[in-house]
Amino acid sequence: MTDQSSRKTVKVVVLGDIGRSPRMQYHALSLAGCGHRVNLIGYVETQPLPEILENPLITVTKLHPLKVERYPKIVQYFLKALWQSISMFLTLLVTGKCSYLLCQNPPAIPTLPVCRFYCLVTHTKFVIDWHNYAWSIMALSLKSDHPLLKVSTYIEKFFGQSSDNNLCVTYAMKRDLLEKWNILATVLYDRPPKIFHPITLQEKHDWFIKIGQQYKEFRSSEYDSGDCNRTAFTVVVDNAVRLRYDRPGLLFSSTSWTPDEDFSILMEALQVYETNYNLSQKLPKLICVITGKGPMKEHYTKQIASRNWEHVAVVTPWLEACDYPTMVASADLGVCLHTSSSGLDLPMKVVDMFGAGLPVLACDFNCLDELVHDGENGYVFKTSDDLSKQIVSWFEEFPNNTNQNNIADSMREKLAKFQESRWEDNWNLRAKKFFE
Repeated sequence: MTDQSSRKTVKVVVLGDIGRSPRMQYHALSLAGCGHRVNLIGYVETQPLPEILENPLITVTKLHPLKVERYPKIVQYFLKALWQSISMFLTLLVTGKCSYLLCQNPPAIPTLPVCRFYCLVTHTKFVIDWHNYAWSIMALSLKSDHPLLKVSTYIEKFFGQSSDNNLCVTYAMKRDLLEKWNILATVLYDRPPKIFHPITLQEKHDWFIKIGQQYKEFRSSEYDSGDCNRTAFTVVVDNAVRLRYDRPGLLFSSTSWTPDEDFSILMEALQVYETNYNLSQKLPKLICVITGKGPMKEHYTKQIASRNWEHVAVVTPWLEACDYPTMVASADLGVCLHTSSSGLDLPMKVVDMFGAGLPVLACDFNCLDELVHDGENGYVFKTSDDLSKQIVSWFEEFPNNTNQNNIADSMREKLAKFQESRWEDNWNLRAKKFFE
């Protein structure tokens, strides 16, 4: 452990919800693991990881949002940017000196200019972690010739070039940063922390008992309040937990309910599953768990309710940080609908699923093959038709389809190799040198 007098301070800046920024939280934990004092600065809309809150070397400093909903969109944007600039800069000043500032991008405005100016006046090393491009996200809702998009692109490029060091999430992004903006970045792949791992049948049973108290879909048909021997998926026989042969399939997905994840694809695929259930007589009932918070959640939950499915149930819980890995590890199959606005970043939710040993069906885009290898650790799809075929094929004659079970076992073997590389080891190899 680093001596008290020689500890360095690192400020980790997230202009977003810290609780929904797992990569930046992992950075903070890794920095603290090296003996650095860490000030994690951002919004606290959801609870950060318990390891963050309990670590004596990590301080969480809250930023306070400005409510401007009553103004037109363009006015909202400028007022928010102005408020964020002032509040972030003052927060950086009043929290004292530091040796390094690690900043998440996007958002680029006002994060990059404010952080760069602070580093300039305080002689602090400036490190950017490139998760995506801010301009590519703005391009989803603005025309290509919009002045705001041009200004944003210039700011992101100019201040990105002014950093001392850069990290990024894929080799595709590394090449793009170098070729377009002459920015040299080190690839730090997202890797699952140790909290994501396969779990025992007993742990699954205990989880189904717990979540069944809130969602009836997880309870057994013979449910009796206080009965801890049966769930919809498991049963205790002779003091040993066993999987039920009449259990439903358990599909899992996580989303931020934003426009870059088209959830209508999954809705259509589930509709096909519902139709096929009646036709084939070879499919189990299906429970689909979709976790997360975001602006389009209400829109899609209304769509789900209007379907009135008999054989497909969809639940949308918000899970605590300690429960999320257990839910992932309890599922039979994962679905990821993330499509990168730039085509250069990878979905961290897939990394978490792989860490828990869960094969994934993932929506295809440019650099997805850096993570998902089609037919080896999961499958990729392009349309709702592709996705529906994959879900139906996976669960046909479930859980007694020997051929499909062999495929699932083979994928989990591949994922066991993926799990050998964890966030901590990868961070020490790739990122630690920038904070020494």
